[in-house]
Amino acid sequence: MKAVVLYEHGSVDSLVLTEDYPKPDIEPGKVLVRVEATSLNYHDIFTVGGMPGIRIPMPVVPGLDIAGTVDEIGAGVEGFTVGDRVVVNPLNSAFELMGEVMDGGLAQYSLVEAGQLIPLPDSVSFAEAAALPVAYGTAHRMIVGKNAIKAGDKVLVLGASGGVGTASVLIAKQLGAYVVAAVGSDDKGRKLLDYGADEYFNYRDIAIDAWTRANVGKPSRSSTEPGFDVIINNTGGDTWHPTLKSTKLGGTILVCGATAGFNPAEDLRYIWSFELKVQGSNGFGREDIEALVNLIDTQDFHPVVDSVLTLEEAPAALKRLEDRGVTGKVIIAPWGTDA
Repeated sequence: MKAVVLYEHGSVDSLVLTEDYPKPDIEPGKVLVRVEATSLNYHDIFTVGGMPGIRIPMPVVPGLDIAGTVDEIGAGVEGFTVGDRVVVNPLNSAFELMGEVMDGGLAQYSLVEAGQLIPLPDSVSFAEAAALPVAYGTAHRMIVGKNAIKAGDKVLVLGASGGVGTASVLIAKQLGAYVVAAVGSDDKGRKLLDYGADEYFNYRDIAIDAWTRANVGKPSRSSTEPGFDVIINNTGGDTWHPTLKSTKLGGTILVCGATAGFNPAEDLRYIWSFELKVQGSNGFGREDIEALVNLIDTQDFHPVVDSVLTLEEAPAALKRLEDRGVTGKVIIAPWGTDA
């Protein structure tokens, strides 16, 4: 089968497109999925480069998010038939990730445990479904699972043009919040306005805390009015200190990642002086993916898709993701771009 394969750690240029990667053999308790769509995540870049403490067997096919149809069913599997539309929970029963320690979605077929399958209604396209598990699932767990945002909240989303960022914008708006998107270019900002953000600013032109003081008010130790109710920060690095300075008295900082660095300069004075709540959230659960599928099925909710590309285009697209040149999710369609 055709697949994008990692044979050794390095840059995204290490990925190899091959036409004859072995198609998985069916196993008891498992299902072979014909992959109609997968999506790229920043985690794929970490997988390609190698991560301390995580041994990745080589060769491996990256790609955490998978949507497709049931192609073959192993012994002992019940509840599914060939041709069923499904989206895959990237975590198996051993809490292992697709596309990391086992072959993932950048291939025409993928072998998964039957328990990872989530039925997909006809109303949800494969491209939309492939956008959901990691990025949207992470945002959903962080926001809805932690009951962190309510109607009327002033919410700032950092890294708003990325997968988790755009998901956070959409989910926060769906809950009735006033959402400000922090982005690295005006082009991205205008796109975020189209997708529902109420305002945006370019953090390359103005510092996060400076924009907050000018537009939302400098947080005060005697009033809960100025500053943001909630700031979503999945970047870390040099965004952490201005985040502390922009959150209102009693406000919440949501953290689910640190793509810009996990060991930022800290200033504990802001946490106690402004009685801030720092709420961590780790990954996603099956219930998050199921809730998001239902949201698309029953309401006017659609993931932000940057582009739908072929397997041949996947390495270049991953490089564009690494260079922050993407708004929303890049979808790879192994059988053609009509996912």
